[in-house]
Amino acid sequence: MFAAERRQLILEMVRANGAVSLRELARVVQTSEVTVRRDVRALEAEGLLDRRHGGAVLPGGFTRESGFPQKSHLATAEKTAIADLAAGLVEEGEAIVVGAGTTTQELARRLARVPGLTVVTNSLLVAQALAHANRVEVVMTGGTLRGSNYALVGSGAEQSLQGLRVSRAFLSGSGLTAERGLSTSNMLSASVDRALVQAAAEVVVLADHTKLGTDTMFQTVPTDVITRLVTDEPPGHDDRAATELQALADQGVQITVAGGAASPNSAPGVDSVPAGRQPRRDVPLPGQRRTHGAGPGQQLRSALLGEQPPGERAARVADLRRR
Repeated sequence: MFAAERRQLILEMVRANGAVSLRELARVVQTSEVTVRRDVRALEAEGLLDRRHGGAVLPGGFTRESGFPQKSHLATAEKTAIADLAAGLVEEGEAIVVGAGTTTQELARRLARVPGLTVVTNSLLVAQALAHANRVEVVMTGGTLRGSNYALVGSGAEQSLQGLRVSRAFLSGSGLTAERGLSTSNMLSASVDRALVQAAAEVVVLADHTKLGTDTMFQTVPTDVITRLVTDEPPGHDDRAATELQALADQGVQITVAGGAASPNSAPGVDSVPAGRQPRRDVPLPGQRRTHGAGPGQQLRSALLGEQPPGERAARVADLRRR
C-alpha cells in the first residue's frame, strides 16, 4: 500500500470512530506502528487529525465521542496506573459512586478487594467487574441502556440518584480543562454524571494526560467542584498537558500523578493541596457505613428511597467531624 493510500485509510478510520489506537491502525493498514506514527504526524501537520498518546482523534477540541472498543485500546498503561492510585483512596466500609468509562472500569476491578464497600453505578462494565466480589455490594441505577459505553442514562438513572449521599464520586470523561472542568461528548451521559456529582461529598476525576486540555461539548463537573484529579505523568514534550495541570492546581484542584509528582511543583509521590484550599465537602453526609446496626446496604437503600432513619444524620455528621 502506498503512503497516500495508507493515510487516506487512516483518516477514514479516525473519522468513522472518533479515536483509533496506533495498534489498531497498524493492524488495518498492515504495517508497523512506527510507519503509522509517521503517517499520523503527517496528517496532523495538514490539520486533518490530532495525535494523542497511543492513537489519533478527530481534529479540534470538540471531538465526537468514540465507542468503547476504541477507548479500551487508548492509553491502557496510563489507565492502569491511574486506577491503582485511585483505589488507594477508597476505605473499608465506604459508600461511593462510580461513573461509566474505561478508566473507571479499571478502578472497579481493584475495588473488588475492598471489604464492606458499597458501589453505586450506572455502568454495566463497573457492575460486571464487581459482580463476583463477595464483600462488595453493587447498587445499579435505573435508566435506558446506552450501548456505545454500556451505561444507563436518562431520567430513570437520574431519578434513582435523588436523595443519595455518599463520600466520593469517581468520574471520567472525554476532556478536562481548567476553564470548564470535566466534559463529555454526549448530553445524556453528561446529565447522569451531574446527578452522580450531586450525591457525593468529594469528586475525584480520573483522566489520563491525553484528555488534559481537551474540551468537549457538554460540561459535567465544573473545576471548582473537582476535589482531586488522578492522572498520569505527561510526556516531556506534552506542554499542553503540563500547562493544564498547573492551571488546575492553581484553581485548587488536588493533583495526584501516577509515576510522577503530585503536582507540577511538588515532590514525587506526594499529594498536594494548594495553600488555602482543603478538599471540598459540599455534602455534609459522608457514605461511611457502620459495621453494626442496620444490615449491609440498609443505609444506602434508605437514601435511595428518600428515608432518613432517626439519628442517622447526626451520626454521619459526627463521623465526618472525627475524620
